[in-house]
Amino acid sequence: MNVDLSMIQFDAHGLVPVVVQEENNQVLMLAYMNREALEKTIETGAAWYYSRSRKKLWKKGETSGNVQRVQELSYDCDGDTLLLRVKQTGVACHTGSYSCFSGRTLYHASENSIVPVDAKDDMPLAEILSDLYQVIQSRRLHPVEGSYTNYLFDKGQDKILKKLGEETAETIIASKNNIREDVLYEMGDLWYHCLVLLAYHNMTPEDLLEELKRRHNGGSYHKFAGKTGIRPDM
Repeated sequence: MNVDLSMIQFDAHGLVPVVVQEENNQVLMLAYMNREALEKTIETGAAWYYSRSRKKLWKKGETSGNVQRVQELSYDCDGDTLLLRVKQTGVACHTGSYSCFSGRTLYHASENSIVPVDAKDDMPLAEILSDLYQVIQSRRLHPVEGSYTNYLFDKGQDKILKKLGEETAETIIASKNNIREDVLYEMGDLWYHCLVLLAYHNMTPEDLLEELKRRHNGGSYHKFAGKTGIRPDM
C-alpha cells in the first residue's frame, strides 16, 4: 500500500510521537514510530513502534499477545504527532492495566479550581471493572504460574460456577448479619467471579452494559418484566 508520508514531520532522531486510542476513545498509551515502523503499521494493519531504549522496532503484542489492530491513523495540524485508533486485544500497559494512564490522575477540575487528587481514589467504576476484566483476560490468554484466575480457568466452568455460588451465599450471609464491611468485601469477591464467568464465555462487561441499556430502554427482553412486558419501577 503506497501512502504519502511527506506531511509527517519526524524529529531530529527520525521519530514521531503516537497517541494510541481505543475504539471507544479511551487513550491507551504514548509511543514512538520511525518511518519504518509507520510503514509496517500501514502495510500490516498491526501497530509497530520504535523503542528509544532498545533502539529497535517492536510489534505491539508480539510476545504478550496483546496486539493492536489498526482502525484509523491520523496526523495533527503540524504533522508532528500521530493519532492511532486501534482495536486492543488484552491490556495495553506492561503493568497489567488496560491503559497506561489508568489510575494516574495528577489533577481534576473541581467546581472552583484545579486541585491535586490521589490517583487511587480517582478511577471511575467502569474503568476499574474494565481494568480488572482485562487482567482476567490476560491471565486466560497468557497463564501465570500460581495465578488463582488461571486455576479457575484450568478447572473449567463447573469450578467457576461453584465459586460463584459460594460467593453468592457468603454475600447473603454478610447482608443478613448487616455488617457493612463484610457486605462490601464479599460483593467484591462476587463481582470478580462474575467477571471470570464473562471471560469464560468470551463476553465482556460492555456486552453486559448493552443488555442493561436494553432493559433500561424497555427492550423486548427484560428479566424483570411481567406478562404485560411493562418494566416495573426499580
